[in-house]
Order: sequence, then C-alpha cells, then structure tokens
Amino acid sequence: MPSQNENIVDLLRKKAALAVLGSGRGLILQPGSIGDCILTLPLAKFMKDSVTRPGVDILGHSEYIGILPGRTCVDGIRSIDSIELHRLFADTKTFNLADRDPLINTFTDYSWIVSFLGEPNSSFEQNLIYTAHCSHSAEVITLPLKPPADFTGHLTDFYSRQFVDQSGIEFEGQSIHCDECLIKATKADTNKGRELLKESDIDPDKKLVVIQPGSGGKQKSWHLENFLAIAQELLSKDIEVIFLLGPAELDRFSNGAIKNIRSVSRCLTDLSLTEVLGLLSCANTYLGNDSGITHLAATSGIRTLAVFGPTDPAVYKPIGPDVIVFTNKTAQFANKPTAKMQQEVLKVLTVLL
Repeated sequence: MPSQNENIVDLLRKKAALAVLGSGRGLILQPGSIGDCILTLPLAKFMKDSVTRPGVDILGHSEYIGILPGRTCVDGIRSIDSIELHRLFADTKTFNLADRDPLINTFTDYSWIVSFLGEPNSSFEQNLIYTAHCSHSAEVITLPLKPPADFTGHLTDFYSRQFVDQSGIEFEGQSIHCDECLIKATKADTNKGRELLKESDIDPDKKLVVIQPGSGGKQKSWHLENFLAIAQELLSKDIEVIFLLGPAELDRFSNGAIKNIRSVSRCLTDLSLTEVLGLLSCANTYLGNDSGITHLAATSGIRTLAVFGPTDPAVYKPIGPDVIVFTNKTAQFANKPTAKMQQEVLKVLTVLL
C-alpha cells in the first residue's frame, strides 16, 4: 500500500497535469526514422484531441518529418540538428544553464513535452525537465521507443498507455484509433505522382501496384526474387507495376540485382518522401516489407500488403484502414524465394485488383 507521502505526491502530480490540460501546445521529441515517426502519429492525435488543443509539433530529423504538417494532425516541425540536445545527456550534477543560454528558449512554447530520447529517470530526462522549467511550467513525459519483450499489444497502444499512466490524468471518452487515414496526400501530391507516372511511360489511369522491396534490415527483407516473380505475374495480367528503390536498396542490392529489377519492370530511385507519397496516392495497391515506406503507404490509406519476417506484426503492424499482413518467420524469408508465399500474396492481389 502506498504511503501517505506517496499519495500526496501522486495527487500533486495530477493537479499539476490538470493545470496545463488543454492550455498549451505539445512537443514530441522523436529521433527515429520515418516508420517510428508514423507510429507516433496516433499519440500525437490523442494529445491534440485531449491536452494540446492549440497544436502539437514534432522535433526530429527533417527528412522524415517534413511531410507531416498540412497532411496530418502535426502542426509544425523542428529539426533535431538545429538544437544542441546532446548537452542534455550530461550528468545532472554538472549540467547547468547560463543566463540567455539558447536551450532555455527551446521549449518555451510547450506545456506538454513527450520525449523518445533518453530513459525515464535518466540524466537526459532530469536535464530536460530542468531546461523546460527555466522558462515556464511544463509536463515532461519520457517514453521508450520499444515496448518490453513481454508486451503483446500494438506499439501505438503501448505509447498511449504509457502517456496516460505518466500524465496522471484519466482521459474519459478519449482513445487512440489506428484504422484511420492519418496522412492525407494533397492534390499537389497526387498531381506530382501522376507526373512521375507519365515520365515513366505509365498510364496513370491503369491499375497500378507499387512495390518497395527493401527495408531497414536485411533479415526483414523478403527475398528479392519473390517480388520479381509477383511483378512478372501482374504485368502478364496487364497490371502496371513500378518498383521504388531508396538509399537502403541502392546500397544493399548489387548492380546485378538492380539490373534484374529494371529488366522486369519500371523502377524509380531516390525520390523524396513527398514524391513517394504522391506516387502512392496514384496506386491501387502497395506491396512491401516491414519498412518506413510500407508504414507511409498504410497510414495514407493506400491498400497495403505487408510481408513480415522476424518482426512481430502484433506489435509493429502498419496502421491504416486497409492493411493485410503476411508472415513467414522461417530462415527462408530473407535467404531464398518461397513459392508458396508468393502464391498467397498473388491470390490476394488478384482478388483486390
């Protein structure tokens, strides 16, 4: 049973949180890649609907978060490279801020700060709290990027539970929905996508499947021959196919592999995320691994077929209104073609198209 002092501390924390409820903007410190940023969107929407009604910003890597304002619930972005956040990792005993230190004004606009940097009760968290409170009162919450090994729900549910537990507030009637279209391509995005298709001699009005055969890790990537076999079958049915290759694929695939892709189907490389979103908005279906682009496709409402190997889809499944996941946890997933799974994916694709 908690002591009287613990009850008092808990009560004071709840009162402090209630004092800023809905009264100021929110900031999410998200240092992760595009997939991490997208899986943060339900939390951002939850915060905006409940406690940060004036708006919510994300501080992260510009190349991943630049597409969010105007297409999502995120109102603004800030580049993680423009702020000396590394200073907050210093030991709390030596950390100090002089008068007019630029860090003092970094968090002035925010009543709620959620950080995926550092750990709870770490020096970073304590220094972040100290820095924010140099200018005003703010609620600071630190969340881990990954759930514990025994967690069986979806990652977005883990984030929301942790936020609610640490905020000290009971959010009646508020919940996170992961079957919504949380990224909405603009008309300009779609027009750009159609331009890209025309430049590739693809009729924008024909049925189109976009395939992205890579991911952040080799073991998470279904063997390339699987994607090529599916593409050949679709093309034989007069369905357009276009491969997307980003920096990860261009680095990992051999020149021979890239040549094979180009011999089978049209291929676009090194597109910006804005261009990728525009292209996806023109597609009937998207096929890919557990990757950032797969999460982008799913969350933007594109019918998404995701193939998962070692990653647990129960925790990391792409969020969106129209997502189908295929799983294969055998060693064959990344190391050799799997005809059976090819047929499973093709069967679903044929029905959907």
